Amino acid sequence: MNNFYSPHEFIYRPRWITAPFRTALAAHPIVVLTGARQVGKSTLLQHAEPVCHWRYRTLDDFDVLRQATQNPDALWAGTDRIVLDEVQRAPALFSAVKQAVDQAHGAFRVVLSGSANLLLMRRVSESLAGRAVYLVLAPMTLGEMWGTPPPRILDHLRAGVWPADGRVSHALPDLFTLALRGFLPALLSLEQPEDWTRWWEGYVATYLERDLRELSQIPSLVDFHRCMELLALRNGQILNQSEVARDAGIPQPTVHRYLTLLETTYLVERLPAYTPSRTTRLIKAPKLYWADTGLVAFLAGYYDRESLAQAREAGAYFETVILHHLKVLSQLLVPRGRLYYWRTRRGEEVDFILEQGRQVWAFECKMTTTARYGDAEGLRHFLQAVPQARGGILLYHGSEISRLDDRIIALPWILLATGGKVDTQQ
Repeated sequence: MNNFYSPHEFIYRPRWITAPFRTALAAHPIVVLTGARQVGKSTLLQHAEPVCHWRYRTLDDFDVLRQATQNPDALWAGTDRIVLDEVQRAPALFSAVKQAVDQAHGAFRVVLSGSANLLLMRRVSESLAGRAVYLVLAPMTLGEMWGTPPPRILDHLRAGVWPADGRVSHALPDLFTLALRGFLPALLSLEQPEDWTRWWEGYVATYLERDLRELSQIPSLVDFHRCMELLALRNGQILNQSEVARDAGIPQPTVHRYLTLLETTYLVERLPAYTPSRTTRLIKAPKLYWADTGLVAFLAGYYDRESLAQAREAGAYFETVILHHLKVLSQLLVPRGRLYYWRTRRGEEVDFILEQGRQVWAFECKMTTTARYGDAEGLRHFLQAVPQARGGILLYHGSEISRLDDRIIALPWILLATGGKVDTQQ
């Protein structure tokens, strides 16, 4: 099972978001499915029930784009079920969609998909207010690559069910090979690091030359590319925009604008600080994380497994893999979970805090094969500072499930990514 490469022929791998996507289709007239380019949105829309049977139109087709601009009503003439892909290319389309939905009184269903965060596009969000539900398709999880259903770990923790002591019964994947390649579906058929590098090289070029020109005017693509490289070197760190601006030789407002564009296209995110108490002195600046480890490794100049494994930032890549899977699973919760990080000015910190309703859980990442009592020190500080938190989970690159404290458990990270099979210790 740990061989995550696929045959060269196309194999559709169901995505974990499929179930909530179907639920949203049944309950809402407009479902917006967004995500970074190449995460598999179009593939899901063309294979998942029931939308695979709906009329499908993509604005990547210039004729369809022209129609969407000049006569959008004609796109859904004769049908009340339609999928419109790459919709960020025609912002004027959304007013027509709103009108069609309102006139149909609940009979019209439409899926809007694109590689930009439409909630950050003011004209779009205003047009669809109160009519649409928004879902984000992330890069693939390891479980989706392996064909396993989403693990129930977060559900069990919410219900107060702690994993029993045990051991993961299958081999673990090589973490740095996985991180170097990345999590986008197109990479599954590429087996050599040099092939991954060429693919990411083309991805960045396409992103710079196409997506950014459509969303915003970039005065200097060279400056933007340099800013991306500098941000890649700061993956997993507290963000200091002034420092990035100084190193890039560009104004700080320009860095802020570039960051917003990277967020709008789902390539980076600013993870906010968790601040439950006004009396505790906390670091409040956000942390920066890239959405895919393969992309950030390419931008940072790591093109082979050995250089990545020996990198000073190796731990941040492990954190990014964990954050990716935590984010996907938290989006499956109802209501969706929110993710933060926690750090005091004394240096006490926890990598990720998951808040869902009134429940709070802390997650610490350790790139070690053996979980020790001392590895959970940050979790203990957090549970002492936030006594209402339910517990802490130490995610590490080993195989044993074990209790480290009354409310702290060490868990192999693979169980978060795939579920996996566990041999329970009696």
